[in-house]
Amino acid sequence: MTVENCVGFCNKQNYIYAGVEHGQECYCGNTISNGGTTASLTDCNFPCPGNAAEVCGAGNRLNLYWSGATPPVIAQSYGLWVSLGCYSDTPAARTLSVPTTPVGGASNNSVQSCADACFALGYPLAGVEYADECYCGTAVVNGGAPTPPGDCSMPCKGNSSEFCGGPSRLNLYNYTGTNLPVTSTVFPVISGLPLGWSYNACWVDNANGRILQTELPDNQALTVQNCIASCASQNFPLAGLESSVQCFCGNELVEGAVLASNSNCNMACSGSSSQACGGPNRISLYSSQPVTALAVPTVQTTNLPGNWQYSHCLAEPGGNQVFPYQITLANNNSAQNCLSQCSTFGYAAAGMAFANECYCGDFANIAANGGTTAPETDCNMACTGDPLHLCGGAQRLQLYLWNGNLVTWNTPANTGRYEYLVPGLVPPLLATLGINGKVSFLEKWPISEFSNSTGAYELDLSLVNDFNHAWRTMHVKTDVFCSAALVLPDKAARILNIGGYSLTSTFGIRFYNPDGGPGINGTNDWEENPTELVLQSGRWYPSAVVLANGSVLVVGGENGPNGPPTPTLEILPRIPGGNTLVFLNWLQRTDPNNLYPFLHVLPSGRIFAGYYNEARLLDQGTFQTVQTLHNVPGSVNNFLAGRTYPMEGTSILLPQHAPYTDPITILICGGSTPGTGVALDNCVSIQPDSANPTWVIERMPSKRVMPCIVGLPDGTYLIVNGAHQGFAGFNVASDPNLSALLYDPTRPVNSRISILSSTTIARMYHSEATLLPDGRVLISGSDPGTPGLPEELRIEVYIPPYLTQGFTQPVVTVSNKDWAYGGQFQINVQLFQGQTSGMRVSLVAATSSTHGNSMGNRIIFPAFSCQGNICTVTAPPNANVSPPGWHQLFILDGPTPSRGVFVRIGGDPGALGNWPNLPGFNPPGV
Repeated sequence: MTVENCVGFCNKQNYIYAGVEHGQECYCGNTISNGGTTASLTDCNFPCPGNAAEVCGAGNRLNLYWSGATPPVIAQSYGLWVSLGCYSDTPAARTLSVPTTPVGGASNNSVQSCADACFALGYPLAGVEYADECYCGTAVVNGGAPTPPGDCSMPCKGNSSEFCGGPSRLNLYNYTGTNLPVTSTVFPVISGLPLGWSYNACWVDNANGRILQTELPDNQALTVQNCIASCASQNFPLAGLESSVQCFCGNELVEGAVLASNSNCNMACSGSSSQACGGPNRISLYSSQPVTALAVPTVQTTNLPGNWQYSHCLAEPGGNQVFPYQITLANNNSAQNCLSQCSTFGYAAAGMAFANECYCGDFANIAANGGTTAPETDCNMACTGDPLHLCGGAQRLQLYLWNGNLVTWNTPANTGRYEYLVPGLVPPLLATLGINGKVSFLEKWPISEFSNSTGAYELDLSLVNDFNHAWRTMHVKTDVFCSAALVLPDKAARILNIGGYSLTSTFGIRFYNPDGGPGINGTNDWEENPTELVLQSGRWYPSAVVLANGSVLVVGGENGPNGPPTPTLEILPRIPGGNTLVFLNWLQRTDPNNLYPFLHVLPSGRIFAGYYNEARLLDQGTFQTVQTLHNVPGSVNNFLAGRTYPMEGTSILLPQHAPYTDPITILICGGSTPGTGVALDNCVSIQPDSANPTWVIERMPSKRVMPCIVGLPDGTYLIVNGAHQGFAGFNVASDPNLSALLYDPTRPVNSRISILSSTTIARMYHSEATLLPDGRVLISGSDPGTPGLPEELRIEVYIPPYLTQGFTQPVVTVSNKDWAYGGQFQINVQLFQGQTSGMRVSLVAATSSTHGNSMGNRIIFPAFSCQGNICTVTAPPNANVSPPGWHQLFILDGPTPSRGVFVRIGGDPGALGNWPNLPGFNPPGV
């Protein structure tokens, strides 16, 4: 810093004063302000860093230098132009809306040259700003207001003796004469417009709000043609121009638009001095269709969907949401659309805000999240999809409430209970009840966290009080981590396991022939020989189902961890010949969100496949798509939510009743949303064999991802396990859901769910639920990888309400356990509460439980008749109603089930009992 440096800098900026202070500070100005007075020369005693021979002021002392020029002033008048003072201005909303350039350009800007330019254009107001800017107008707009004169402190570029405003400050002048030129050069454009467009009229804007809802950025080169082109490119039929630089688009005029005199639209377009571009709060309107002008919007209180009723304008606290679910409807928000969406997903409180936002929640959210009543005038924005009605305001909700009960969650006095059953050995990932009455468990191996794990164990339920004998150690040869399993229809009811974790194991085909019995140790072990029998493609996270012809359909998966998708299906046993894989483009397209797809054989003979958020029906012979169903609904504000791994929900078939004429229903519960992992709080159902299958949505009492669902002997369904947040996988979920629910399909929709008891044990990723022969449900597993949540070894049971009423379980005995389709078979029953006239018979298919998938699930209520204690049951009529397989037969004495007895229905038409005839395997025969 030197004196010369500071003086030179200030001089270049057209300042007449320069001052140096504190050794290294330089100040410029045109006036001495803030009470500055002369001080003793000796007070200024700091040497300049750039020249120690010079003095550069001191603390709060300034060496002042003057150019000798007269200080600039605010010109009080010029001819008939009179100063109005210094005014505020902002680039985004100009106080004077017409920028212009004086003769000689910006470098010649002065009060005189700017006023002359505005006079020539016929404007009575002129303003100079930032030394070289000139603006004109007919009125002070956009909140421009007087500010202190000192704010306008920049000398004019073209005349340094007077001020030309400052940063965001305008020296404003008003023409007081009566001889402003009447320009005849500003007119609406009536020719040369795009085909179909024409001038409409001059309209009043902003009396109640903007009359065109879409505002484009200000354009300093605006013309009628480029405004129309911008609106037309967005498919708007209306284009409006205002204040020289503004372009608006819309489909109709809103907010009570009214006509103005064409003479009011008298401002030249910034890009064409001959074209009229509206005026202050006046729009020059052009259209490509007849113009509709709508009234000022009001609250919609009639013709509302369902039982919705308007409540009031609701204030949200500090910008925080009152309701948890937000939907942005940029172009179609309305009471009709918003309220319908909320009630469809079971939310009885809803509101619209900011014109384009829809919110869904519950009445309890209002008090819990600080919502308060606001003046009705605060809700003043027209809906983007219904400009006749209001959709809230800034942080204001147009609040609507459902009148009555939209969803009923039952809270019965008898809820059943969880009970601890037995200590476990490993956290299993797959559980299957065998016909020997024991539960087979499989665990990831050899990558188990337990070094002594063998990957397979069997629990004898009759010995749970004798831990040392309750568990039998078994063995697998390759890693079954995230494989699939089901019970085969062969005479031994072998458990088939397919796929696995990596390399050879992904091709694995494994069998276990359940042997022994309650209290009787078995000797069979898992059979596998990868050198002799493998899948055609490696599969990790596949699904499987037994088809009507008795063969096994295997679908999907990935080729090991982080591997490519396996978007194919194959049949077991493998058909002789070459490659028989069938490519499925819909699995390729939806990878990786389609793992463990839901598979169900339908009474129509078709196969239901549910994957990610889609569903389709396949031909059971060609496996080609015969019908694509509507996408599976997701969450209320995210249609991309998924239902299969990793956004894992659960699926099951609802009961079929003789004579099997009603269309079957598929139920899917839970899931999650991509990205944020917000678990879903609903179940959805569909009847895919009906004429026009549509999804029905039922809200659950809480969010749930990774749930398990189990069909019970009475035709109800127990929903357990899972988390409130996240995805399936390791360390990607949190907040375990500890409550049990009961789903009763005999109740009306939206009142089918009852809230039962809760557990204290988190059951998340790799948890299972399995129906036991005595009617209890075994709850096992949990391997979440989430900090604070352990690998869960403990085994629980859930005792449903039908076993906690104090009734004695009925008894059923069955001599013939191999049933042909349509045959009649005798059972002996012993009831303790009721009569056989009130008895029911159910057949619950054998399943394997893993990753929310209960493979092979089905419940059938067959026809039967009784004479005394001997009843004759008619088997299901065909393999589409009931694919060949093993079922537990229960009788129900009122609400109370018997112990289940395994019977086989439909035999073994695929001769699976003879497969595989290879070394290392011992098929049981047909």
